[in-house]
Amino acid sequence: MDRYPTVAEVTDAARRLVTRFPGACRLRRIGTSRAGRPILMLSVGHGPRHALVVSRPHPDEPVGGATALALAERVAHGDRLSATTDLSLVTWDIILCLDPDGAALSEGIEAATAGPDHTLDDYYRTAYRPVAAEQPEWAPIEGRQLPESRALLDVIEELRPFVQCSLHNVEAGGSWVQLTRALPGLATPFRRSAEEVDIPVQHGTYDALYWENPSPGIHVLPPPDSTARLASGSENIGLSTWCAPSRYGGVTAIVEVPMWATDTADDVSPHPDPARVLSDLAGLVRDDGHRVTALLDRARDFLPPAEESAPRRVLEWMAGGLYDLVADSWQPLARQAAEASGHLTTAHVSALDIVARRQPLRAAGLLLRLLDAARDTAAPALYRDLNALFTTWCTDFEKALRLRWVPVADQVTHQTRTIMATTETALKTLT
Repeated sequence: MDRYPTVAEVTDAARRLVTRFPGACRLRRIGTSRAGRPILMLSVGHGPRHALVVSRPHPDEPVGGATALALAERVAHGDRLSATTDLSLVTWDIILCLDPDGAALSEGIEAATAGPDHTLDDYYRTAYRPVAAEQPEWAPIEGRQLPESRALLDVIEELRPFVQCSLHNVEAGGSWVQLTRALPGLATPFRRSAEEVDIPVQHGTYDALYWENPSPGIHVLPPPDSTARLASGSENIGLSTWCAPSRYGGVTAIVEVPMWATDTADDVSPHPDPARVLSDLAGLVRDDGHRVTALLDRARDFLPPAEESAPRRVLEWMAGGLYDLVADSWQPLARQAAEASGHLTTAHVSALDIVARRQPLRAAGLLLRLLDAARDTAAPALYRDLNALFTTWCTDFEKALRLRWVPVADQVTHQTRTIMATTETALKTLT
């Protein structure tokens, strides 16, 4: 496996699995997207316990489709080498793509990241990430009832899975797992798997900045009454699809693997000057984000309206304060570092460095796409100005963090092993 499969390729492969293993595999439609696309689930096995796997919840994170197929192929054989592969005990329910509309807007990401050369430039020109209220896992927190979210919540209510694994990519960094409750037996197999495929374990991550961190790369959701729950400041994460299995005693694991790795992700040495660097990074995300916004301001009159354009909605959302929100969320860390009361490692700073660089790049890639399609006479000059910034930012990102591409096969191997280890550990808590 040397590239990510498209949604259509994943669906075709799932249908072939049903043909090859008619007694074990079945495919059904569990919902319909906002644009009328099917949301399909491949089930493998007939056991009373259900393990739910959610692929492609974010359309700019394509590894999930490949992992879904590798996982289904592995468990369809029913080798009974462990309880999790005994199909008379466990049924695997694998949602092939939770956000097919978003995936359609990221069409081309698979080809852009294939071949011998792998650059952030190619990735960000094709990647699309929805606003928070249009992300199926996150929308319930924002008060939105998307049909994609409803489909997933209905499946959780129907199957009452003892474990849910949500499959994610991060553009750059290391690998980590976020859990809705502790699974102490997961740490060792997770770390061993990462070592075997040479993927660094991420020590500290923006996505779980204030979560409990019982072991390297493993983060556990804080209690509901915690005042510092997430980097984004959300107080309603209990409404997300991640937390839905907990109503039935289940646990959710968000399994992150990097597309590009940086060895600073697992460097636990104390950073020599974290307060200064955090200030610099806050300035970086603000300044570069505001540069994109300034170009957006000059293009607004001839771009498609936000109600008709998902990329435009993302740009307006980011311009409306996201860059400042990200930078402001680091102020407590900067104060602690300045007072020498906080311990920030090189890995912590590296994780924040990645976030500071990727936010403006996500916006710039979307705006370049809109400018390229615009017919206005001002569009080419704006495109050239933004393209120069975009290219420089991508190059600086790759050099500053010494990024190296992680082969798709290694991403899939590690994510599949982590799913199996998570499921096995969760199953033991039930017996």
